[in-house]
Amino acid sequence: MSESSQTIFVVDDDEAMRDSMTWLLEGEGFRVVCFDSAESFLNARRDDMRGCLVLDVRMPEMSGLELHEKLEALGSQLPIIFVTGHGDVPMAVSALQRGACDFIEKPFNDEDILSRIRRALELDAELSARRQRDGAIAHRLDQLTQREREVMQLVVAGKLNKQVADELNISMKTVEAHRARVMEKMGVRTLAELVKAVMTVN
Repeated sequence: MSESSQTIFVVDDDEAMRDSMTWLLEGEGFRVVCFDSAESFLNARRDDMRGCLVLDVRMPEMSGLELHEKLEALGSQLPIIFVTGHGDVPMAVSALQRGACDFIEKPFNDEDILSRIRRALELDAELSARRQRDGAIAHRLDQLTQREREVMQLVVAGKLNKQVADELNISMKTVEAHRARVMEKMGVRTLAELVKAVMTVN
């Protein structure tokens, strides 16, 4: 079952396909929103959309691949499952290499598309958790003073307290005080945790 905030966005110009996908997915308890063109999805798109996108490769005007490129340019991380006809497989493989999540060939069975959608929703949940964690770390970094940040960068680079003191021309006691405040503000207990946190946002 998907998280309550997740939605499956189906973008396909074929009404019968949209109807059958809605019937299947709502029957499994998913929230579904359908669009009949890439343009209509793009117009409705928001940065905080959660879930995944089930996207037809071939559509009039803007294709699924063109929509994928536009979403990439916008920094979207919404996982995309391309729905392809037999001749579109090379294009779908190329889209995978450029960051799409998966593709499925028509005709497909219900279990096949459902298993891919569940995987895409798991990926979306992981990406969302990572964004929240990174945002929290960035917020903590913003709370550091300039001097605390300088001490932290030298400590994370592997410098000993004495080396930090020499480099910044301050006392060992001052380094220790700054280092303790850095650990407290960053919400970490060990140097390894501090290094990992800093690497996450760099």
